[in-house]
Amino acid sequence: MELEVYNINGQKTAKKVKLNDNIFGIEPNDHAIYLDVKQHQANSRQGTHKTKERGEIRGSTRKIKRQKGTGTARMGSIKNPILRGGGRTFGPRPRDYSFKLNKKLKRIARKSALSYKAKDNSIIILEDFAFDMPKTKNFVELLKGFELQDKKVLLVLNKNDKNVYLSTRNLQKIKVISATDINTYDILNANNIFFVESSVEEIEKLYSVN
Repeated sequence: MELEVYNINGQKTAKKVKLNDNIFGIEPNDHAIYLDVKQHQANSRQGTHKTKERGEIRGSTRKIKRQKGTGTARMGSIKNPILRGGGRTFGPRPRDYSFKLNKKLKRIARKSALSYKAKDNSIIILEDFAFDMPKTKNFVELLKGFELQDKKVLLVLNKNDKNVYLSTRNLQKIKVISATDINTYDILNANNIFFVESSVEEIEKLYSVN
């Protein structure tokens, strides 16, 4: 697949970039995508949730009624989970939700996500660019050139650029990452993906291995 290369004003240049079919044109593996996205979200969870069980509640242990002769069930204390203010039965405890996936599966998942975006014509190739200073207006003008002001956009750079990152920090629907940090969740979460020319080369180096 060949794509036109655009400048930051949204105009076509004379250049074209050929996308590697082994990365941007494979038959997507939906289960690999599911596992990789699930891992990304699981690893992002803090897992600090906690409720108090009956042994952790402060309160009297005095029996609140006679054990027999009432016609109802026994009740040992006000900490009973049945009562308001009592401990919670089988409540959540702090835990680690993260789990591991092998590298080959993650590679397949990312190739699959990129192939979906390529098939949907959601990938745009930009000339390598840099901002002289951080300015949100500069990036907003770039988005206007492609009519993507209200869309979720992922910008993939070859390497981290502080001025570009700071120019997008106030834009809620924009995310900037380097080619080495790309992941399946961010690819699928974006409506459109901007790749700078040099980042395409970096992606092909990273994912050309089977």
